[in-house]
Amino acid sequence: MSRYRPPPPKSAPYITPEGHQALHAELKRLWKVERPEITSKVSEAAAMGDRSENAEYIYGKKQLREIDARLRYLSKRLDVLNVVDRSPPDHSRVFFGAWVGLEDDAATKHEYRLVGPDEFDAETEYISIDSPMALALLKKRIGDEVVVAGTTYRITTIRYATDSAG
Repeated sequence: MSRYRPPPPKSAPYITPEGHQALHAELKRLWKVERPEITSKVSEAAAMGDRSENAEYIYGKKQLREIDARLRYLSKRLDVLNVVDRSPPDHSRVFFGAWVGLEDDAATKHEYRLVGPDEFDAETEYISIDSPMALALLKKRIGDEVVVAGTTYRITTIRYATDSAG
């Protein structure tokens, strides 16, 4: 068995203005606050002597590697992202950035927002545009039904940031 792992599939290069702002703020925080803080802790730990058995030094170096990896990822990712700051001309269909109201077979109501893969969050009901649910919803209208993972959902509302209500 080889150690080869195929590269992950390319994710959609779209992001909302809020998501872009959040990623940029994270990059700035990591670079200006967290990295200098950890660097000074590592320097202090290194000054204590033997580094091979110094837990603070070893852990600090590990933290620096993780921060540097995230900084590299964010820098590269922010370069390729396209900020979608306009809603589509046809508000009757589901596109990127839409809040979509759904009702399932058990009459349970759900509302999801289709966002970029870098900003999805289950707590805020933001789903990635690359997810099976979002792919099933794209270009659908109110009243259309979609089946995802064996559950049928009916679209009840579609709204965009510029709309006042669905």
